[in-house]
Amino acid sequence: SKLPSWARAVVPKIFYVTEKAWNYYPYTVTEYTCSFLPKFSIHIETKYEDNKGSNDCIFNNELKDLEREVCFIDIACDEVPERYYKESEDPRNFKSEKTGRGLLRDDWRESQQPIMCSYKLVAVKFEVWGLQTRVEQFVHKVVKDILLIGHRQAFAWVDEWYDMTMEDVRQFEKNMQFKTNIKVCSQHSPTQDEIGSDAKQST
Repeated sequence: SKLPSWARAVVPKIFYVTEKAWNYYPYTVTEYTCSFLPKFSIHIETKYEDNKGSNDCIFNNELKDLEREVCFIDIACDEVPERYYKESEDPRNFKSEKTGRGLLRDDWRESQQPIMCSYKLVAVKFEVWGLQTRVEQFVHKVVKDILLIGHRQAFAWVDEWYDMTMEDVRQFEKNMQFKTNIKVCSQHSPTQDEIGSDAKQST
């Protein structure tokens, strides 16, 4: 329902998006594919460094033959789509009780310590003639919005995760994976009416 009208016209009502992730922190790889579009994929490589985004060569050895557009995402100053905005997740309004970090102002990248940059290399492929450029540009915009919102949340939720050990983080990930799997399975489990209908058709 959140897709633009031109995309909904070619997308079936039911489809699956598969996420695969490899976590070798401070380096991670995430891939997305779609069940009905074998020529569609999103590949995201992430590297974390303790700087303010000053490393221009961090991905120099990867995909060097492809054209790249460099985008800087500012979690404090970039505009968030209105439907996703929450005042409690606005770094300009949030101050951490545990760390004292915040409120973030226009010059926060120059004045805040400690600071970390999450570098992302995002490759989108949609090899369908006539729609390739349009779809790839749309996906890049969506990914950029998701990254902006997610990193704003990571900052605004710092008091919830700041004291977690690595074991706590791993347990939290397992719990979220379990809850997500249950949610997905329950959404796609057949109802009794559907089971009965299938039984009638097979008899």
